[in-house]
Amino acid sequence: MGQIKIVTDSTADLSLEQIQRYNIKVVPITINFGSDSYADGVDLDADQFYKKLTTEKVLPKTSQPSPEMFRQAYDEIAAEGDAVLSIHISGKLSGTLNSAELASKIAKAEVIPIDTKTASQGIGLIVLVAAEAVKRGLPRDEVIALTNKSIPHTFSVFAVDTLEYLQRNGRIGKAASLLGSLLQIRPILYADPEGMVAPYDKVRGRSQIIPSLVAAALKNVSPDQPVNLSVVHSWNKEGAGELLKELQKHYEIVDLHSGMVGPAIGAHIGPGAVGLMIQPSFDSLQKS
Repeated sequence: MGQIKIVTDSTADLSLEQIQRYNIKVVPITINFGSDSYADGVDLDADQFYKKLTTEKVLPKTSQPSPEMFRQAYDEIAAEGDAVLSIHISGKLSGTLNSAELASKIAKAEVIPIDTKTASQGIGLIVLVAAEAVKRGLPRDEVIALTNKSIPHTFSVFAVDTLEYLQRNGRIGKAASLLGSLLQIRPILYADPEGMVAPYDKVRGRSQIIPSLVAAALKNVSPDQPVNLSVVHSWNKEGAGELLKELQKHYEIVDLHSGMVGPAIGAHIGPGAVGLMIQPSFDSLQKS
């Protein structure tokens, strides 16, 4: 029986520590500012990206990795007899999963593409479930089953400063219903069960954003169990810190990540966003 390898894409917003801890292969999304192209996390980090975002006259666009990029990644890390779990951003939000599926048909190893139906560290949390299962030596079928089980148990919710970036980049999804009605209203959005961006709540004024996000977490993931938590932001470190502080009052957190949303997701949500991704801890998920 061969080894199990983990591949994802840069929309997972994994930290370098998370990538190195589990030896995860990350295939970068391409960020385009006009005629200039950058590999997400390779040629352009989060700080550099947000500085460009606030100074460039053109909005960035993203393009998915090609099937050939995925094939090269699979063949680089896996041999015949190995299995690759290729875990990606929602197929409703990007063509990345489709590229991975096409590449899986021509790779040397067996490749199992997985649609997380979410984005950013929502993907990241699911990737880490798979990676932890591999690290603990679970059989392949159990690794796959637990990874798939974690998908509906992972909740992602966030607040954006403006819907402009989602609208212009065609990722606004069901949140389009909020356009033209905002004024001082702040939209709270989430990754719905279909894997689309959808309205979760509307609050009046910035002061209500953190309470709404915390309430959303408590409603969807019980505080009566240990959890894995990611708090993310796009140049809104103060908001992320406040959100984390409030969540720590309610949850026993086993695995915590707090950091910036990378360029691939930042291109669609813009600066000023804050959000959270939460799921039961690995042991809680395995027992449930």
